[in-house]
Amino acid sequence: MANTYNRPSITLELAQEIVNRAVAQAVEDGGAFVVSVVDESGVQKAFARMDGAPLLSVQVAQDKAYTAAGFAMPTDGWFDFIKGDEPLRVGAPTGIDRLVVFGGGYPLTIDGAVIGGIGVSGGHYSQDMAVAQAGLRALEAATTA
Repeated sequence: MANTYNRPSITLELAQEIVNRAVAQAVEDGGAFVVSVVDESGVQKAFARMDGAPLLSVQVAQDKAYTAAGFAMPTDGWFDFIKGDEPLRVGAPTGIDRLVVFGGGYPLTIDGAVIGGIGVSGGHYSQDMAVAQAGLRALEAATTA
C-alpha cells in the first residue's frame, strides 16, 4: 500500500532479555534499579522495578527509555547537545514532555533502525548508564547470534 510503511520493532522476548541482563548487572553491582524497555514508538514493552528501587525511579526510567527511542540518541547526549544553545538549554527540558537530559537511556537499534529504547534509574546517572549498557550487550548478543 502506498500510504503506509513498515517499522521494525523490538519483540517481547528480546525486550525481556534486555531487562534481565540489566537486572543481573544491577544485582552484581549491589544496587536497586528500575529498568524500562520501550518499543520504537516509546510504548513500554518490558519492565522491572527491583526490590528497594526508589518509587520516583519508575517514571525516570520510563522517560529515559522514551527519550532515547524518540530522538534516537542516548539521554546523556542531550546535555552536550543543548548546553551551548541558550534557547534549547532553557526550553527543551521544560518544553519537551518526558525529555531526560542525563545518562541512563539508550536507543535500541538493529541495522541502523531504532527498534526501541532502554531506560534505567535508581542510582547516580553514571550507575544507571552502566546497568543500561549491560542491557545493550544483550541486544548485541541477540543480533550477532
